[in-house]
Amino acid sequence: MAPRLSLPGRRRARTPEVRVSADHRRSVALLIAAALCWSLAGVLIKAVATHWSGLAVASGRGLIAALFLIAVQRGLRWRYSRAQIIGAIAYAATTVLFCTATTLTSAANAILLQYTAPVWVALLGAWFLGERASRADWFTIVAVLGGLALFVLDGLALGHAGGNALALLSGLAFASMTMALRHQKDGSPVQSIILGNLLAFVIGLPWLLAAPPLPATGWAALLTLGVVQLGVAYLLFVRAIRHVTALEAMLIPVIEPILNPIWVFLAFGEVPSRWALIGGAIVLGAVTLRAAVSLRAARRVGHLAANPQSHVA
Repeated sequence: MAPRLSLPGRRRARTPEVRVSADHRRSVALLIAAALCWSLAGVLIKAVATHWSGLAVASGRGLIAALFLIAVQRGLRWRYSRAQIIGAIAYAATTVLFCTATTLTSAANAILLQYTAPVWVALLGAWFLGERASRADWFTIVAVLGGLALFVLDGLALGHAGGNALALLSGLAFASMTMALRHQKDGSPVQSIILGNLLAFVIGLPWLLAAPPLPATGWAALLTLGVVQLGVAYLLFVRAIRHVTALEAMLIPVIEPILNPIWVFLAFGEVPSRWALIGGAIVLGAVTLRAAVSLRAARRVGHLAANPQSHVA
């Protein structure tokens, strides 16, 4: 009887596909964990902003985040590229604009307006990355924008126009940063995050030097902003972005804008309205459905790879 040599060969052929499916599932979990870290921004920024300006907060947390990432990342190779520089500039713009917006408008307005970013990724991703939005992506975007519109009906007061405008710009910067990081998926996107944090530190340095001393609670909030809300969150994000599309990296963490005002409500009593709660439920439901579809597709890839005979051409 001839030896059966085909089975090991088939295993080697399907291993990469199984690995892709497992990596994708793991990346979705990493994005959700990153969103949980990001969601602390509103409550922590407001805690420090009772003493410092938004630019001083952006500068201080940027320095802490950069030092943290340099300390925990081993073997960094600094190979500068256009995508890396664009990612660093866009990252710095995202953090500086968002910090300032949070001090000028409500936490809910700031984070929800920032999350217009998926629309920019859907519109520009095909041109910049060759990643076209699927029907599920567009459905999620429409649902998310519908939920955000309910916040517009209630919370975007003219008195907060400046903060709201900065939050919208931070959304464009966030989208640009994500596409630049995705472009570096085979490189070292964390370098863009380190450079962006250092740039944010330099931009806000004059305000940081003029800021009064912080109390112990302020320092605790600032350290948590730098280490957890930025440092740990972006370590998770850059690992995840290697195995998801740029649009998935925007849509799956949209639980952040739901949690962000909740933490602020618990800490400062900044109460979301009925429309805000309804809008939040719509956003959360749409994003949960999109994540479920994404995971189901990944499991199907893994199943077909492990059982090629089950697939009928």
